[in-house]
Amino acid sequence: MAVSDLIAGFILEALEDSDGCAELQRSVLADRFNCVPSQINYVISTRFSPERGYIVESRRGGGGYIRISRVRLSDPRTVIMHTINSVGEELDLRTATAFLGNAAHVGALSERDAKLILSALSENALRVVPRDYRDSVRASIFKYMLLQTISD
Repeated sequence: MAVSDLIAGFILEALEDSDGCAELQRSVLADRFNCVPSQINYVISTRFSPERGYIVESRRGGGGYIRISRVRLSDPRTVIMHTINSVGEELDLRTATAFLGNAAHVGALSERDAKLILSALSENALRVVPRDYRDSVRASIFKYMLLQTISD
C-alpha cells in the first residue's frame, strides 16, 4: 500500500473517531509516516478537497495544525451551498465533475440532474465561448444551476 493511501486512511479514521472533524499536525503526521510534510499536503489537497465534501483549515508554523471537517450530509441544501461557496470565479471541467459526483453520491442531486448540469458545462456546450473565458462562464453556470436545484 502506498504511503499516500496510508496517510489518507489514517485521516479518515481520525475523522470517524472525532465525529467528522479532526485536528492534526502536519509535522506529527510526517514523522509518523516517515515522509516529508509536502506529501501530507498532497494527500490533503487531492483527497480531502471541497469538491470531495471536506472543509480544510490550516495554520502553518510552530504549533500549526490542519483541521479537516466533513460537510454534514443531513441536509441536501447544506451540501449544495457548500459546493457553491467552494467554487471561485473559475471552474475547470474536471473539478466540476468531482463536485457533481460528490453531490450525487451523497444524494444532494439526482444522477439525472448531475448529468444535465455536467452537459451544460461541457467543452462541447461551451465551444462558442473563447477558451480564455470558459472556466469563468462554467463557474457562473454551475453556481446558478445549483441554486435552481434548491429553490424549488
